[in-house]
Amino acid sequence: MRDTIRQFHWMEFRLLAKEAVMKTAQNVSAQDLRLSGPSQNRSLERGVEILRAFRPGADLLGNGELAERTGLSRATVSRLTQTLVGTGLLEHDRRQRAYRLAAPVLSLAHAMRSGSPVLQVAAPMMRKVAEKLKINVGLAVADGDEMVYLESVRYNRKVSLRNVVAGQRVPIELTSLGRSWLAVAPQARREAFLAAAAARRGAGWADMAREIARAGELVRLRGFCVASWQAEVVALATPLVVEGCPIYALNMSVATQDSVEAVAGTLAIPLLDLAARIRTALVAGA
Repeated sequence: MRDTIRQFHWMEFRLLAKEAVMKTAQNVSAQDLRLSGPSQNRSLERGVEILRAFRPGADLLGNGELAERTGLSRATVSRLTQTLVGTGLLEHDRRQRAYRLAAPVLSLAHAMRSGSPVLQVAAPMMRKVAEKLKINVGLAVADGDEMVYLESVRYNRKVSLRNVVAGQRVPIELTSLGRSWLAVAPQARREAFLAAAAARRGAGWADMAREIARAGELVRLRGFCVASWQAEVVALATPLVVEGCPIYALNMSVATQDSVEAVAGTLAIPLLDLAARIRTALVAGA
């Protein structure tokens, strides 16, 4: 009887997930039309690229390193870093002849997290599920060629994996988060990303492209995809699409020696259930 009930719930969640994914193309297309408009301010765009170049392990960068990371000329970088120092977003270390992010950036991050509607709704639900199942639960959004964690609740016996925090970046093409996002991303953005990834990955791209295609098919059929890009870590992810919001990706992961299929069988229903509850709450609060 218990297996019959479980099977019923599994079929129900598959139908709900499929319906949500079918609505995604319409929602995303409408959002793209709203966001399309006059060309962006190039100076502002380049200044943002300078700020994006800073991350853990690259917290102190000179003009040459910034030029290499952003593809901008050294003269352009020099002009932009001076402006960013003047606005208080960068600090200049004269002894090192380099720059680091300044305190106002942290203030911006705090304002984003405290004012984010999706985090206000999702974070408490994520914490409850993570604590109950003793798993990791994450919420991320795409930025360039990476996914950025907005929230990460960790219950993992591996110390290294407990250190995944809000703001951390992971590759789109390797992770369940990224692949679930790709499955529902606007076509033009998806194609641009895949072309850039193919050039970046080189000879190893063919196999990876097939894995990404399979992940997309799984999202369309079952509502989620699975990836294991780190040893003995399996992650499931599902796209979280709400009209008027960015496309988010929600994942659950666990350190285990169990097979991918076994982990999917255990976590698929909790993942899809959590995504459905977050989506419903966001729509109700809109």
